[in-house]
Parts: sequence; structure tokens; C-alpha cells
Amino acid sequence: MLGSQLQSQSQLMSSSTSHVQGQEEEIPRPQTPFQLRQLLVTCADLISQSDYSAAKRLLSILSANSSPCGDSIERLVYQFVRALSLRLDRHGIPPSTAPAPAPRVFNINNIVNTSPPPCGTNNKMLKNYDSDQETLRSCYLSLNQITPFIRFSHLTANQAILEAVQGGQQAIHIIDFDIMHGVQWPPLMQALADRPNNTLHHPPMLRITGTGHDLNILHRTGDRLLKFAQSLGLRFQFHPLLLLNNDPTSLALYLPSAITLLPDEALAVNCVLYLHRFLKDHSRELLLFLHKIKALNPRVVTVAEREANHNQPLFLHRFLEALDHYKALFDSLEATLPPKNRERLAVEQIWFGREIMDIVAAEGEGRRERHQKFETWEMMLKSVGFNKVPLSPFALSQAKLLLRLHYPSEGYQLQILKNAFFLGWQNHSLFSISSWH
Repeated sequence: MLGSQLQSQSQLMSSSTSHVQGQEEEIPRPQTPFQLRQLLVTCADLISQSDYSAAKRLLSILSANSSPCGDSIERLVYQFVRALSLRLDRHGIPPSTAPAPAPRVFNINNIVNTSPPPCGTNNKMLKNYDSDQETLRSCYLSLNQITPFIRFSHLTANQAILEAVQGGQQAIHIIDFDIMHGVQWPPLMQALADRPNNTLHHPPMLRITGTGHDLNILHRTGDRLLKFAQSLGLRFQFHPLLLLNNDPTSLALYLPSAITLLPDEALAVNCVLYLHRFLKDHSRELLLFLHKIKALNPRVVTVAEREANHNQPLFLHRFLEALDHYKALFDSLEATLPPKNRERLAVEQIWFGREIMDIVAAEGEGRRERHQKFETWEMMLKSVGFNKVPLSPFALSQAKLLLRLHYPSEGYQLQILKNAFFLGWQNHSLFSISSWH
């Protein structure tokens, strides 16, 4: 399919390139979203061919037809122009044609709490978001509220865990790889507390081992979960597990010794939007990690990932995949949120903008957003001995209810393929979740 896309675009790209290489006034001004997309692809193709001066001239046109506060295609173009400009900058080409930066640096509170919201940031600020944990935390919580994808993943994973440990289990241990702020677990804790409470089956003891790269955030997450468990009368323990140097592959070196398992404890392993972080230009660390997870003999392993191939070694292929993936995401936000929504602006510019920057502008070992499609995860999990556990009809009905109550748009589509769930927008799958044993 990707090859046919490239072939179908070659004629237009060739025509656009000839205009760009000639006089700038000959370049036709884009009139439609399709033309804007084609010019973006042409620009990426020019960069892949090291024709940087022609790419800069195209970026100037694209920049004039983009806006962080426009419609979905204008906002999408804005983010990709910024990423392409940063890629040029890393090739030593000054990104003079990048969208104009805002007159001042702002944080998430400026976006959410001011009116009108500021539009536009600069590349330097985006690159500093990694060190601004409070900004990222606020943006993640907004992402969790205004899109169904994370909540869908959490809800479905929780149901798979509950079904895997049902039947009078006295103790449950969940290893959550990258627990972040722990928003997945209060609904599961509530479900455990609400199970029939009699002398034979008291609510089980729940232990969660949560990994992360900031010990303070881990401790705050543990404290919040402990207080919630106490309010339910649920026995609970939290164990933080710090990732060395913010590197998930460090876990592969000391698992399972870093995990304490108790006798008669049912183990569940949760990998929501996590496994792709192991991918570099090879998959040795990921396979080692999966082998060690298998050695822990968990009752269930839940896996949720983006349904996109952003791990392509060729820049232009990766660019096309990212362009279609984020177009569907931006279109879904356009259809489900009111114009000028501040939370959407924050999510698009900070969270998705940060991802697009990484996919488009970064190369080699420094590139982190290496999403793969479900077939890749299925192949890897099966290769180390995992078997797929079909997700239940109740899990499906819960996911449908979530979409109907909180995101009432016909654009969201839920599919079941190969005993896994896929959630997407307008026939474009965006997220997958599956359960393994």
C-alpha cells in the first residue's frame, strides 16, 4: 500500500519539484487539503534527496498556509512544517521559513487557563518539554480526557486482568511498565472492592509495581493510589521501580531479580504504550525483555500500542505513515471538540507535536517514537512463547459504552481482528490492544 502511495504521488511530486527548482512565483498556491498534503510529501521527498534549498522554498509556502489555530489540516501542516524545519536545522540549514514563534514562551497553564489561548511555539521550547514534567503531566491528563484512546486501552486491559485473576484469588500483583500517574488503576481497584465480600472471598490484596524515570512522580502516584485503596477498604501496596537513565532497556538487564513475587500471588503484566520504546534499529533488547517477562509466568500480559509503522528506516516512508496517522488523529479532534478548544491546542502542540518532531526530525539511536503495527507485536510475542487470550464480549460492550457516553461521534470505529481490539477514526485504525498468556 505504501508503495502504491509513493507511485501515485510521483507525478505530482515531479511536477512540484520542477516548479520549486525554478522561479518561486511559479509554485501554485495550494487550495485544498489534498494539495497541502501533496506539497508536504514533496517537501519531505526533497529533503530525502538532500535538495535543501528547494525544500526551504516549499516550506515557506506551506508555512504561509498553516496555523496552530486553523482547521485540522492547517494545524497538521503547522506541526509537520515545524518538524521538517527542525530536520533541516539538523542538516545545518537554518530553518528561516519555519512558522513564526510566539513572542513569549508559554506553559500548559497559559493554554488551559487564558483566553484567548496563545497560538504558536518555537522548536527550542518543544525540545525542552522533556524537562518540564508538570507540563507533560497536565498535557497527558488532557489527552486522557479529550480522546478515547488511552481510556479505551486502560478499560480493556483492566477487564482482561480482572478476568484472568477471578475466582477467589487472595493476592494480585500487577507490574505496570511506565505507570506514569496511575490513572488506569482506580477503576480496577473499585471493581475488586465491589466483588462479593463474604467469609470465603474477601477482596484480594493488591500490589502494584510501577516503573518510571522520576522517583518523585512514582512516590506521588503510589501515595494517591494508596489513599484511594484505603477509601475502598482495599489492602494495597505500591512498589516504585526506577528506570536507569530513563532507559526502558535497562529493565531487561535486571529482570526478574528486580521484581519480588510472593507465594500464591496472581501476576499480571501491563504494557500500555510501552513496548515500542525498546525498538531501536534492532529488536534484541525487546526480545530479551519479553523472554524475562515470560519467565515470570504471569496470568496475563496486556499490550496496547499505536497502530502505525513509525519505525521505518527510510525517512520518506516513515513520513508518509506519520502524516496519515496524525491526520486521522487531528481530524478526530476536529470533529469531537469545539473550535479553539484550549485542551486540544495543548495536546496537539505539545504532546502530538513532540511525537511528530521525533518521528520526522530525529534519526538513529536518538529516535524514540518507533511505533509498530499489531502484526509485529503478534509475531514477537508468539516467538517467545506467548499465546493470545481472546478479549471477552463484556470487554467489547464496555468499550462501546465508553465511546457512546463520552465520545459520541460516529467517526470512531471499533473493530475485532485476530482476537484483538482496534480503535480508529474513519476506517483508519489508530490503536490496538490485546491480551496474552
